[in-house]
Amino acid sequence: MIYIALGANLPHPRFGPAAQTLRHALAVLDAAAGLNVEAVSRFYRSAPVPPSGQPDYVNAVARLRTSLDPAALLAHLHAVEADFGRVRHQRNEARVLDLDLLLYGDTVLKGQDGGPVIPHPRMHRRHFVLMPLAELAPHLVHPVLGVDIQGLLGHLPAGEGRCEPLE
Repeated sequence: MIYIALGANLPHPRFGPAAQTLRHALAVLDAAAGLNVEAVSRFYRSAPVPPSGQPDYVNAVARLRTSLDPAALLAHLHAVEADFGRVRHQRNEARVLDLDLLLYGDTVLKGQDGGPVIPHPRMHRRHFVLMPLAELAPHLVHPVLGVDIQGLLGHLPAGEGRCEPLE
């Protein structure tokens, strides 16, 4: 299975608040040729990581099925971000849309020649990724660390990186 993380903490000029932007992005992804959104977690509100004066994020995880290879899928995710007005200036900046490729089955890629890094190199350290991912696949095993998602979530420090369901 293929999993992506979705996040936003700025309102989109056309789609409105972050949660609405994520819903619209999911519809765009599901309508793409060769891509199907099979399941989506609840939406979560999370504090920015690292802590900053930015607004809270809205995050979710989606399970996809696709005929695209990992590099083509990542390129498609970046194209959707750009279509939504995302411009990458600096790491950890506020954004209208963030789409991260977390897992592509058991594939492990090290990012050679500018290709994707899979699994996502920081996913195992983020409540805002692991909590929604645990809804969809609690027993899925991280292909590098050999620990399931529920176990990874249990290893995160309590109280760090506030993340709670958005209703």
